[in-house]
Amino acid sequence: MILSGGGARGAYEVGVLRYIFDDLARIRGAPPRLDILSGTSVGAINACFLAAHLADPVLGMRRLVELWGGLELTHVLGFGVRQMVGLPRLLIGGDDGSGLFDVRPMTDLVQREISWRAVTRCLRRGHLRALSVSCTEVSTGRTVVFIQTSPDTVIPSTSPPRTLYRADRIGPQHALASAAIPLLFPPARIDNELYLDGGLRQNTPISPALRLGATHVFAIGSSRDVRGVIAPEGRAGEVEAPGMAFLLGKILNAFLLDHVDVDIELLTRMNSVLSDGESAFGEAFIPRMSAEAHRRGSPAYRNIHCLTVRPSEDIGRLAAEHVRRGRFRGDAFVTKRILTLLDFGRGDEADLASYLLFDGGFARELIEMGRSDAKARKDELLAFFGDKADDERGGDGQDESPGLESIAPPRPG
Repeated sequence: MILSGGGARGAYEVGVLRYIFDDLARIRGAPPRLDILSGTSVGAINACFLAAHLADPVLGMRRLVELWGGLELTHVLGFGVRQMVGLPRLLIGGDDGSGLFDVRPMTDLVQREISWRAVTRCLRRGHLRALSVSCTEVSTGRTVVFIQTSPDTVIPSTSPPRTLYRADRIGPQHALASAAIPLLFPPARIDNELYLDGGLRQNTPISPALRLGATHVFAIGSSRDVRGVIAPEGRAGEVEAPGMAFLLGKILNAFLLDHVDVDIELLTRMNSVLSDGESAFGEAFIPRMSAEAHRRGSPAYRNIHCLTVRPSEDIGRLAAEHVRRGRFRGDAFVTKRILTLLDFGRGDEADLASYLLFDGGFARELIEMGRSDAKARKDELLAFFGDKADDERGGDGQDESPGLESIAPPRPG
């Protein structure tokens, strides 16, 4: 299971997870079995929470929905006089880097609500084979994927360019580092290095899952699938020059959200290459291709089945509507002042605000949309995850489809 990034957009993931581990679990007779959990950015936090509750995922997801639905912006992100005075320092930097917000409230939440001992216990007891969290190393700009595994699983021996796979015991510092959006949140320190949001280069961490042995990949995206050409609304004379907040929101979309399009497109293209190759050259095509890959030290090719659930509506527009309504949990006056001061919620598209609206009301909207979108894919989800009998057999009961590389023996993931 792949959980991608997007700040407060992570509530959408929670809605999809709630459907899978609650509604779908009742339909299929048991929660689906997972082998590998890969998360980045806010998806890393959700993945760690899920890993800690795999012994009882139904109860765990209900608690996660409760947590997101009860969020108050001022209780997650701190912004006061110190942050206002330090705004110019964002461009100058400091010993440990800097961010627009004080993340100590978020740190307390992550440390308090995720049982990190339960994560280790889950892996030790075989409820999960591997948990990976992707971060961006500040000093080198490379992606570092921290991986904690079960006793019978080893981390991959090869990795993509500018990527390091590192065995470690996953803790709050890894989740917070993966979720540290540049400029908005300060870098997090792990050992002697500083790390930022893993979504900068790997927002959809499919590659670690494949190299850990996944043959079936389920991914949750944080942006709507847009295809074709959309004509701009209004006349050219009415178009205004975008402000900084609008541009920064679009930049974050490019860094943190658009990777899912590229990753799924690459996976789909490789599916087609392998399928066409077998049709043209016979069943020996994939084994012979894999043998050549092995000679140069690369992973073998093999069949991968991929299913993705993505928002049916534009979350940036939903954020703009929520800001206009102004009904926030907790101290609504302070929340409005923060959003107004930073110009985060103006216009028809509040992409930047959508990353920061850690507000229970907005989270509930996204959770409900995620649950509804997943419900609309019920038949596909049932075919993908199989039924309880498939879990007991160690498979998911479906035919494999052509796909990307991996180095481990085929297993569902």
